[in-house]
Amino acid sequence: MKPAERSHIGDIDPRALLLVTVVYLVAMLSVPLQRTDMIIWFAAYPIISAPLAHIAYERLFRNSLFVLPLLVFIGIFNPIYDRTPAFALFGITINSGWISFISIIIRGLLATQALLLLIRVSGFNEMCEALHRLGCPGAIATQLLMVYRYLSVLLEEALTMQHARQARSYGKNSFKASLWGPFVGQLLLRTIERSRRINMAMKARGFNGTLSTSPNMHWTTADTVYCLVWIPVFFSLRFIDVSALLLTLFAYC
Repeated sequence: MKPAERSHIGDIDPRALLLVTVVYLVAMLSVPLQRTDMIIWFAAYPIISAPLAHIAYERLFRNSLFVLPLLVFIGIFNPIYDRTPAFALFGITINSGWISFISIIIRGLLATQALLLLIRVSGFNEMCEALHRLGCPGAIATQLLMVYRYLSVLLEEALTMQHARQARSYGKNSFKASLWGPFVGQLLLRTIERSRRINMAMKARGFNGTLSTSPNMHWTTADTVYCLVWIPVFFSLRFIDVSALLLTLFAYC
């Protein structure tokens, strides 16, 4: 994804965006699994930040749905193994397993939306540079950047092998189970060979193990304000039961 252009938060330092995103993920994912009412308030961050980045939240939400099958697979067994009654709704007893299942889905979608928003605003290259400048080992940041840059190489090799298989399959559109092992093994060998050639080419051009992507990062007052606005909000949502607080206020009113 390319960085957002001329958005309200497009000029925020990637380090500030990364720091806010990390605190958001830690605060949200540390909420007890059964407290869905507390987790749902964390949706305020992507809902508010998406328009500031000139991104329709509906689009961000649709893009986050690609992890939904994985989330369903992770939590689908919770209702089976956790049958502890939680509450009754219209005479139907809802067990704790269903609550944790819904909680896993909400957490996963919100976490994905926050990461998509970070990459959309700062760009993946700048995010890796921000990781390095915030103290992440340079080898990890460089590895992430290399995977991002050369993932297309792996896909290209897989596509080439797929076309070769289709040319020799005489109209068959599916693999036999016995062919998956050789296919994956050959793909691994081809990818290793391609990566070796890429590594030699990079060393010939002076690669020393690190990639500098954005040397002109400057922390400004706006970055400090951005952190001071969002981080206390996340801590408040984590340690204050907003739903209970609102119910108490409405009761007094």
